[in-house]
Amino acid sequence: MAVRPEEIASIIKQQIEQFGGELTAVDVGSVVSAGDGIAQIYGLRNAVYNELLEFRTQDASGTAKTVMGLALNLEEDTVGAIVLGDHINIKEGDEVRSTGRIIEVPVGDALIGRVVDPLGQPLDGKGPVPSDKLRPVERIAPGVAMRESVGESLHTGVKAIDAMVPIGRGQRELVIGDRFTGKTVICLDTIISQKGRDVICIYVAIGQQASKVAQVIGILEENGAMEHTVIVAA
Repeated sequence: MAVRPEEIASIIKQQIEQFGGELTAVDVGSVVSAGDGIAQIYGLRNAVYNELLEFRTQDASGTAKTVMGLALNLEEDTVGAIVLGDHINIKEGDEVRSTGRIIEVPVGDALIGRVVDPLGQPLDGKGPVPSDKLRPVERIAPGVAMRESVGESLHTGVKAIDAMVPIGRGQRELVIGDRFTGKTVICLDTIISQKGRDVICIYVAIGQQASKVAQVIGILEENGAMEHTVIVAA
């Protein structure tokens, strides 16, 4: 069967018209040093402060992984970044790509009762967080004149604290103490005491072991406090 040149030209023309590929320019760099969750990257000349970065690496089995990072230290030739995830397998020579997005996290009631990482990605095995709202992490806070005055107490459930050093809703309070002196217990008691008081609590575990975070989750679930709590494992 003879093939006519007109048919070949028509097919090629149709495929060209239907081609929907888009070209995207992406800054690509490489890791020059990494350790303790901090990476120095060469090649990201257009990176901006607080931009999300993608680390392309592999785990011990050779499976490709993408770990997110945050650009913080912008130098003339390199970019210093914090790794927002498992940094164990990130090594010298790994590829890093810019995303063009400033760090932002999902917000809304869908986060209540969930355990998430610093980017709002779920860690509790309950599926994705059904939130379509995002908000930048770094944003201008309302001015002092725009803020509501502190006029209501926040009961901690510890009578000594509530009597001698009462805490107000919206007030900052620092809990200082040596290791194993009960700082976490005070915070957990305060979270548990907010049940039914129209208060949303956020517990941020920074650098804590997974077993410790699991223990905190168990205590809050046992006391029905996860219904008004968000846990961030950073």
